[in-house]
Amino acid sequence: MDGVNASPNVIETPLLVVGSGPAGASLACFLSHPPYSMTGIIISAASTTAQLPRAHITNPAMLECLRDIGLEQEALERGERGDTNMLHTRWCHDMTGEEFSRNYAWGNDPKRRKETYEASPCMHCDLPQTVCEPILTQRAMFDGWDLRFKTTFITFKKEADGRLLSTVRDLLTGMEYFIRSKYLFGADGTRTQVLRELKIPLIKKPSQGMAYNVLVRADLSDYIDARKGNLHWFFQPEKEYMDNMITANMRMVKPWHEWMFILFGKRGAEWQEPTLEQCYKRIREFIGNDDLPVEILDRSKWTINEIVAEYYSEGNVFCLGDAVHRHPPANGLGSNTCVQDAFNLAWKIKFVEQGFASPKLLESFSRERQPVGAGVVQHANSGARMRNILWDEFGILEPTVEERVKKFTGLREATPEGRKRRQRLMAAMDYSAHANNSIGIEMNHRYESDAVYLADEIEAGRTKPEWPEDAVLNHLISSYPGHRLPHVWLNRPVPEKKYTSTIDLAGHGKFSLFTGIGGDKWVEAARSVGTELGLDIQAHTIGWGQQWVDVYRDWELRREVEEDGCILARPDRFVAWRSFTLVEDCAEKLRNVLTSILGR
Repeated sequence: MDGVNASPNVIETPLLVVGSGPAGASLACFLSHPPYSMTGIIISAASTTAQLPRAHITNPAMLECLRDIGLEQEALERGERGDTNMLHTRWCHDMTGEEFSRNYAWGNDPKRRKETYEASPCMHCDLPQTVCEPILTQRAMFDGWDLRFKTTFITFKKEADGRLLSTVRDLLTGMEYFIRSKYLFGADGTRTQVLRELKIPLIKKPSQGMAYNVLVRADLSDYIDARKGNLHWFFQPEKEYMDNMITANMRMVKPWHEWMFILFGKRGAEWQEPTLEQCYKRIREFIGNDDLPVEILDRSKWTINEIVAEYYSEGNVFCLGDAVHRHPPANGLGSNTCVQDAFNLAWKIKFVEQGFASPKLLESFSRERQPVGAGVVQHANSGARMRNILWDEFGILEPTVEERVKKFTGLREATPEGRKRRQRLMAAMDYSAHANNSIGIEMNHRYESDAVYLADEIEAGRTKPEWPEDAVLNHLISSYPGHRLPHVWLNRPVPEKKYTSTIDLAGHGKFSLFTGIGGDKWVEAARSVGTELGLDIQAHTIGWGQQWVDVYRDWELRREVEEDGCILARPDRFVAWRSFTLVEDCAEKLRNVLTSILGR
């Protein structure tokens, strides 16, 4: 090791992030954003940011994270709004022909729009990975991060003083060199070398097979007004096709001339790489107009995984994003979960490095995020399995054209069997809302760790709130510690033009305390305890004659504490603790809560 110390090929940095995708790049942004800005080195084996628009659906939970560092507006401006171009998921014969049915999607169902509106100040948008990654990496570099493409991570070792010495290779020159850091973050995707080096076990279930992405340029603007949506499923039982090209999901990349066709096959079918000619033929069939110019821009296959890591960290090495949870794109949860992993971790790293918290706080990252990742993996794969019911009813799983056509035409028959099959098909389509209109799975996270203070809840005999009967579709709003801070629109006593969400008052790298009439002692406690612990605790009063007015009286319904009680939100806007009423010594109580959460 002495030779390494003396080598000119050792670079010193506090932070080394492996991977520049949504997880790694967003982690860098959250770490470098004030307050307590931290920067380091990002390495990526890729030659640039994503060239294929793999992830695209961006849900309110992820946008809240970007909103915290001022990137939400850029994401909305460069992406596509959910309430205009993401209205539906459709099932049809081809893009220009017959439609079988459609569902409202991504918060646009009039019957469920209120629930989405109440869950968050943010709305869904379509932000392809090819657009998202440059937004994040440009911000990170602007903030001072050193981003090195074509650089691959090989291994690391822990030195005697606890620092981490990583070996990396410059893929342009082939030269290997060392990077010494205090922290190492493995955000290096499904082929993660960092996770392998840690030997973290993976919980795996059998793969559901392969899928095939085909990126296509085709101007469909003449057809889209009557077919507005960003997901279109095709069923053509009368066609001859390979077993791994039985159907496709076409999604918008750039309205309305660039599309990603995701081709699926029968489960268990032997994989055969389609030729370019076969791809063109199938894509033209899905479009339904042979005279329309079509250009295939790229092709790639991927595995439908059901994998989650048993835990996410060891010592000062943390893994996040696709490195620890791998699943199909049902629900569009992939990049959203990656960014939320990073948001959860970043404030904890900064608080430990500032001396506000002990390293024990970092143990809460895996305890809080691994259950979320496991749930996402399970749900996304359940959604993928549910598609087989639709495919079966449409007849496309039958072995011959004759059998497929016979089963499909049976859906049109005025017979008891035809009626039953239509009912099964419609029920399966209704259930598909779980895959594209499910604010519950996007927002229903409950953190349980030492970074959440539950002693008062346990002492008072208050049990955890029960999830809704359908926790995938429906969001539970609660101030119970470990839940998201409830979103409510507020205004000033003398109204301002723009409303402010409780979400905007919280976060920004600081703890936030919310109280109301009679809660002045909580405000004083936030000031005095914050000074004592070196923390900037933002205190806000809501109610009649207070700093903020509960305009629509929603805070009164959602806070679940008395006016003189309080809610303490962490920097990631999850509830850390609450007091139902004013207590005798507010400062002592708040001090005890914070020292417990921060491990001081």
